[in-house]
Formats: sequence, structure tokens, C-alpha cells
Amino acid sequence: MNYRSTRGNVKDALKSSDAVVQGLAPDGGLYVPVDFPKPAYDLEELIQLPYQQLAKTILQWFFDDYPEDQLADGTTKAYASQWDDDSIAPLSREKAGFNYLELYHGPTLAFKDIALQMLPQLMTKAVKLNGVNRDIVILTATSGDTGTASMRGFSNVDGTQVIVFYPDGGVSPVQLKQMLGQPGQNLTAVAVKGNFDDAQTEVKQIFNDQAFNQRLIDNGYQFSSANSMNIGRLIPQVVYYFAAYGQLVEQGQIKLGDAINFTVPTGNFGDILAGWYAKKLGLPIKKLICASNENNVLTDFFTTGKYDRRRAFHLTSAPAMDILVSSNLERLLFDVYDEDAPAVKNLMEQLQNDGWYQITAAAKAKLDSEFAAGYATQSQVAGEIKYVYETSGYLIDPHTAVGSFVARQYQKNSDDQTPMVIVSTASPYKFPETVYHALTGQDTQQQGLPAIKQLHDLVGGELTAGVKELFDHQPRKESLVAPDEMEKLIAEVLELK
Repeated sequence: MNYRSTRGNVKDALKSSDAVVQGLAPDGGLYVPVDFPKPAYDLEELIQLPYQQLAKTILQWFFDDYPEDQLADGTTKAYASQWDDDSIAPLSREKAGFNYLELYHGPTLAFKDIALQMLPQLMTKAVKLNGVNRDIVILTATSGDTGTASMRGFSNVDGTQVIVFYPDGGVSPVQLKQMLGQPGQNLTAVAVKGNFDDAQTEVKQIFNDQAFNQRLIDNGYQFSSANSMNIGRLIPQVVYYFAAYGQLVEQGQIKLGDAINFTVPTGNFGDILAGWYAKKLGLPIKKLICASNENNVLTDFFTTGKYDRRRAFHLTSAPAMDILVSSNLERLLFDVYDEDAPAVKNLMEQLQNDGWYQITAAAKAKLDSEFAAGYATQSQVAGEIKYVYETSGYLIDPHTAVGSFVARQYQKNSDDQTPMVIVSTASPYKFPETVYHALTGQDTQQQGLPAIKQLHDLVGGELTAGVKELFDHQPRKESLVAPDEMEKLIAEVLELK
């Protein structure tokens, strides 16, 4: 398995472990397989595997330069006692008409843990496989959950530094407490003046600043990424689509071979792209429904074929989706443009320079056959949280509510009644203020931990270990930089000469 840039030449392809270490291609593109895997497997046998073995099997298809025993060791460590459910990604029984794939049973209560407990295993093994003698600097922008999960995953991992930038005022109180409270001598989290797109744009520019990268190398460092731009972060997410299918079969809701739909709350497009890769591997998925909040640039894109980030930016109750430039869409464009890297490069340059691009009719037709899209307003999100709870006693967070509402509208407006799985991306206790207000129409008395307690007093039940752990965090003091100061701050953190 070799990996090439979505914007570059096949002759510059790297083996998989190199692509994991690099994170982002030097030309600004994203790494994708030169030849997408076409494994021969028995679906019935595959979906019966325990999660750890399922993950090892699928990762082997993509990362075949890693010895098998190293992938087995990595998946065993990544999906161990830090999870509060042995199945790692449990699928709820039907609630208010849908099954919810619960991806928040890891240590930071969000779906990012699935990949970011695995990425450090892939990264540290890749460094040894390739004889890299420099420390790896994990540089990432976050809309909330990636920062916490990457800091937790890489905490005190030898040979790594983690530097996370998040939008000032653009993450939830619990997300902020998690980031500032993660223990680890190698962790730095800094607020950026502006929104997530401002932070992510500057991170990409820093990645592509060749002079600064050389300065890093001269000081014994090199960059990598924990964002879903890193192929080592993306591929572990493919696994839970197969796990969800297996649980539907086990529950007797579908028969082996039946098609299902997934609705995915979508920000940077990595989560739903993993579903696309699962379908390319042969999982019987009929439609992938892309669910957005009021930052509905993707809804408009799938509707019209025009991607246009020139619009108002909204801070919403689902902050992980407050994004106008969805980086992983570039990998999907690479596929629907039949791997035409120059065409993808032109689209990305047009987006950067002009703020928009329009795809061809042929590419749009391919998307129409595979994807649907919709969005939910803040009031619709609140209404969905309340509806699901009052109908089934089941609590969902605002991101999951976006997906749930969009799925309900999709079924209402189409003839497609295929069994539906909602990808549930975060614990409701990460956003207690929003959930409490949706259920009661009243604000919590305070934000953060007191709001968790107030919500728990309302709904009862047992708090998970991950939620209880929040009460033990001692947060660092928050610091703030402008986007053009980020590179200078990195130099200071790393004490570059």
C-alpha cells in the first residue's frame, strides 16, 4: 500500500507508515491510497470479530508495511480498559425510530477517541519503522473534540509534542476544561482569535512553510498532524461502520447483505468520508446522509455542486460542526474526479483564492447517487433532543441531534425507508447546558461541571467513568494568540534556536 497526494504525482508516493508520520503532503494535499484496497473477505465472519480484531484486520488492508504483530499490539492497547463499554462502539436498540451508534465511550467522551487512541500507536511504530530520529510535533487545529482526544492519546508519549489551537469562545465549557485539564508534560493548548477556519487555515500554512519546517528539522523536530487530514487518523474510523453493521445483524434488525443508511453529523468531513471508504470496501451502504448545522456549506454543496465558503459564520450549540472549510472533502473530490490530481488542485486553489468552486456535472451525478444532505437550525436541534428523550427516554447531544433531525427529514422527504443508523458523536454530558435547555426550556444555573450535575439530577442514571473524571481535572490558565502569532508561539514552546 502506497499513498499519494490528492494534488500531486504518483511518483512521489510514500509507504503507509511514512504517510502517517508526514500527516499532510508537502504540496498541501491529503494522502490517499494509490490503489484502494480490494480485500477478499467473508462479511459474515468479519462482522463477528471483537472490535480489536476487526480493527486490526481493516488496518492491515491499509497499513501493510506495519508488521502484523505491531498492529495487533496497537489495537489491543488502543481499545482496552480506557473504554467504558467492551464493544467500544455499541449500537443502541431502536430509539425514536433510529439506531444510534455510540462513539463516545472513550476517555474524552467523543468519537475522536476511536482514532486518537489508535493514532499514537501507529505514529510511534512508524517512527521506529522508518528510523526517524527526530521528535514528532503533533500540530492540530480543533473545533473542540480533536484537541482533547489528541492530547489524551499522546499524553507523555516519548518523542512527541502536542500543540493544539482552538477558536477563542468557540468550544463548549466542558471541551475547554478537558483541553486545559489534560495532564502531560508534552501538551500545549492555545486559543486563537477568530473561528476554527482561521485556526485551521494557519495550521495548513505553517505545515507548508518550508523555511519553518527546515528550522524544526535543524532543532530535531518534524511536524505531523492529529486532524483527520492524517490518513492514520482517518482509517481507524472506517472500523466502526463495519461494527455497526454487525450489531444490526446480531440484533436481528437486518439480514446479512441487506443495505443500510448512515446519517453522519459533519464538520471537517472525516467521519462521513470513513463511511465512504467502508462502502468502497464493500460494506452494504445505500446512502450516506451528510448532516450540517447552520454552517450549512456542505448541504448547499451536495444540493448544487457549488462549494462557497463566502457566508456568515455561526457559533452554534454543536461547535464541532462550526466549520466552513471541510478539509476531507478533498479526498472525496479526488474519487469523483477519477483521481485527476491537477483538477483537484485547481479546485482547492480556487477555494483558497476566490472562496468558492463549482464541480462538473459528471462529478455531481456521482455524488447524487451516493450521498444526500440536510441541515438543522438551533431550534430544530433543541426540538430533536427533546423529542428523542420524551419518546424513548434516550439522551443525545446536539451534534447527534443534528444527525437525528436530518435523518428524520430525509426519510420524510424521500421514498427511502432503508434501516437508518445515526452516528452519535459525543456524550450529551459534554454539552449539558444545551441538552438541559432543550429538555426544560430553562438555562442551567452555571456552565461546565455544575451544569453536568444539574442535567444528571434531572435525568438520573449512572454517570460513566469518563464523565466522572471531568470532576478531577485541574485546568491550566488559558492563553490567546492571533493567527499570525501561531508560528512564533510554536517556536517558543519548542525553544527553537
